[in-house]
Amino acid sequence: MKSKIFTKLLGLFLLLLLFQAAAMEFVVLPFIARKVLEIPPGSTGLFLGHETLWSGLIALAVALALAVWVAGRITVRLERLIVFARRIADGDLGARLPQDSDDSLSTMEAALNQTAERLGESFAEIESRRQELVGLLDSMQEAVVALTPEGLVRWSNAQMQRIAGTQIHVGRPLVHALRDPELLACVRSALEQREARSGRASSLAPGRIFEINAAPMPSGGALAVLHEITRIEAAETSRREFIANVSHELRTPLTSIQGYVETLMEEPRPNRKTSDEFLGIILKNATRMNRITEDLLALAGVESPDYKLALRPTRANALLQDAIDLLGGIVTDSGVAMELTGAPDALVLADPDAMNQVFGNLIENALKYGKAGKRILVSARLLESQNAPQAASEVEFSVQDFGPGIASEHLTRIFERFYRIDKARSREAGGTGLGLAIVKHIVMAHGGRIWAESELGRGAAFRFTLPLAPAADHNL
Repeated sequence: MKSKIFTKLLGLFLLLLLFQAAAMEFVVLPFIARKVLEIPPGSTGLFLGHETLWSGLIALAVALALAVWVAGRITVRLERLIVFARRIADGDLGARLPQDSDDSLSTMEAALNQTAERLGESFAEIESRRQELVGLLDSMQEAVVALTPEGLVRWSNAQMQRIAGTQIHVGRPLVHALRDPELLACVRSALEQREARSGRASSLAPGRIFEINAAPMPSGGALAVLHEITRIEAAETSRREFIANVSHELRTPLTSIQGYVETLMEEPRPNRKTSDEFLGIILKNATRMNRITEDLLALAGVESPDYKLALRPTRANALLQDAIDLLGGIVTDSGVAMELTGAPDALVLADPDAMNQVFGNLIENALKYGKAGKRILVSARLLESQNAPQAASEVEFSVQDFGPGIASEHLTRIFERFYRIDKARSREAGGTGLGLAIVKHIVMAHGGRIWAESELGRGAAFRFTLPLAPAADHNL
């Protein structure tokens, strides 16, 4: 570049020099020779030839030096412009041109610096908004994935990456990471037919269900959003099962009552013995319906968000003694012995009335299904804290019977509403299938845990925990 600029400048100076020499030779000098020096025409060439030659050589030398200097300065500034342009093209928006003169090139350099500064500000704002959008999408509970028109992953948020694991990568086909047929069908419809489509995916993650919404994007490609509905589905299933169970539980005694009443009405003069028998059955079924209704109301109460406990520091042994005193008559009438095998006097945070309901349900349950063992053990003990092995953090309560026991496959479900191990035997014993569900919700409302342990032929033990009262209350 420098040689080109130098050549052009040198050529310009040579043209000027030739023009000067021609003017001096044929116009200026002949005029001066005739008018001033009075030299005859035709004699000026020899007289002035040497002066013209020397002046030309001197002018040429000056022109060469000036051309080299000017060409060098221009070349350096143009090279800086090229380097600046390359840095901007490579994404270095912090590049700037030095301004050490006041000419046309300096004005252009200032304009380029201003342009680069504005580009930097614009790109910084765009990057900031992009980061905000990425953060917003990553914080969503929904899983989001954007696809190119060819079905390749363009972008995915953190939730989608957690679902797909390490298999999802930008630039790879979605089918390589997620193989759920319904999801792929929705995405294919959005990509090929350019229309939104919804569906349900149940094979993306074990035990999880997702609602799919796939839609085409205006710029091409598609966007798929996955919303987890596992809990909603579980709640809906539970609701349907609950309604079915309640209907079944109420229909059985209602059918029995209706049948016996119709029989009595059809008999013009039923004998007293038959009437008393039928009325006794009707009363038994009405009592069963009343108990189901009471348990339903109790369960609705403990499951309600407005359910409040009157928590206060209470000694563990006092809770157990109150429960034994309240239920002692029922236990004695059943012919079963109930023993208190030990309980600490530690203070726990508990609602005594709610705890009486818990112990009442557990002990009645033990009487119904463990009566064959002829005894029930009630106890409590301090549990050590996992973080501080030498310090207790909660009290474990236990109600144990010695009946036929519970098979292991039922232990995790016996706290569900209306769940029965032996439905015929449970109805015969008068159970509603709601008692353990009520107990579970009350214990959890106290901040405790509940579980069952059993071995077939050796009875069952129901255990739950209550947290200790704060240290400030231990002087009560």
